[in-house]
Amino acid sequence: MKKTAIVTGGSRGIGFAIAKQLGLDGFRIVIMSIEPESDCAATLKELDSLSIEYCYIQGNICSPEDRQNLVDTAVEKFGGIHVLVNNAGVAPLVRNDLLEMTEESFDRVIGINTKGTLFLSQLVAKQMLKQEIAGKKRGTIINISSCSAEVSSTGRGEYCISKAGVSMVTTLFADRLAGEGILVHEVRPGVIATDMTSTVQAKYDALIEGGAFPIARWGTPEDVAGVVSAFAGDLILYTTGNYVDVDGGFHIKRL
Repeated sequence: MKKTAIVTGGSRGIGFAIAKQLGLDGFRIVIMSIEPESDCAATLKELDSLSIEYCYIQGNICSPEDRQNLVDTAVEKFGGIHVLVNNAGVAPLVRNDLLEMTEESFDRVIGINTKGTLFLSQLVAKQMLKQEIAGKKRGTIINISSCSAEVSSTGRGEYCISKAGVSMVTTLFADRLAGEGILVHEVRPGVIATDMTSTVQAKYDALIEGGAFPIARWGTPEDVAGVVSAFAGDLILYTTGNYVDVDGGFHIKRL
């Protein structure tokens, strides 16, 4: 039986690398992204060239209607959902000092990164519970968090709080769903070369050159996708609610 994986924010960057890797692993892919499909045509051609079976759904995970449409379309087209990768996320539009953070910015970032992840996970988990076990587990939910779940950045406090929230979402769903055969994992990327980090490239270049990262290079979207691939398969079966840092060793405390 061919399984189906949903990847939110899957039209570029980390999300696209995940969608591509899971497609190569044999999954049928459902990509949800806020951009119109026509804007992503050049990127999606790469999936076509690799004979990856996929469908693209435009939508915003902040919207209950869009979340429901995502699940309904995935089930209608491919018969079920076996993996959910909650990758969609945003940074603040403006980096403000913590004392200047606005409620509007907080609500936007939390609404997408945390609230959207939580309620899409709820919806997909309910769908997974309706399905028979396929392979060695009923389903897998993988949340793409960030090293910012633990690392303070006072110029983007709302982002850090949102990712810390994703970590608790991981813990809660892992606890609730383990007995149902659904495993929940978290991946914490560090400094990954994407559109989001391109605006602060000089800052991170300096950190890398200064030795802040034991593996002294930028991470790539493919580095993250490889970990997601491992979690999505049937080899990791006796752990849930844990996270993997994909950060070049940045989390290591050193003297």
